[in-house]
Amino acid sequence: MLFRSYWFTVKRMSLPDTPTANLPQGDVRLLDTPIAQTLLTTSLVARLAYTGKDATPRLIPVNFLWNGQELVIGAFAGTYKIRDLRARPDVAITIDTADVPPKALMLRGKVTLAEVEGVLPEYAITQRKVMGDEMGNAYVAAIDKPGLRMVRIALHPAWVGVLDFQDRFPERTPELVLTAQRGDS
Repeated sequence: MLFRSYWFTVKRMSLPDTPTANLPQGDVRLLDTPIAQTLLTTSLVARLAYTGKDATPRLIPVNFLWNGQELVIGAFAGTYKIRDLRARPDVAITIDTADVPPKALMLRGKVTLAEVEGVLPEYAITQRKVMGDEMGNAYVAAIDKPGLRMVRIALHPAWVGVLDFQDRFPERTPELVLTAQRGDS
């Protein structure tokens, strides 16, 4: 009986009438949604998933910068991460919140890697965004020494997903959860 009640509740719910509400998961136009734009411009940590040399998955936190076309991550040259991404450039990245309900931006595609001498400009911007100007500038000055090599990891998303459980796919959230989120008894 509980399943039947849940099923009828789900069937009655419908997607909001917004231009992006009906875009399927995977559509890169989801990058233009307010949720995606908010998450791309925050100082939240993203999670980068890739495959390691031993063919097992890796998931690491990374700071990032969105330049309007690419998500850019700065890394130091010579690390395992760079070695692994050169061998297998397919990645997944998520930027999400711990809000109720949660919001998540999921990206997939192949990264490009470009090695540079000195501090990567996007890395410096990211450090100031995360640490604040004074601490970010001090950190960048401390690492900007002769011989420093960095790698620009860039993802031009080929697949985009957005979850917020309110505007997109609210029908997948059980009514009991929605009721609890609203504070209804």
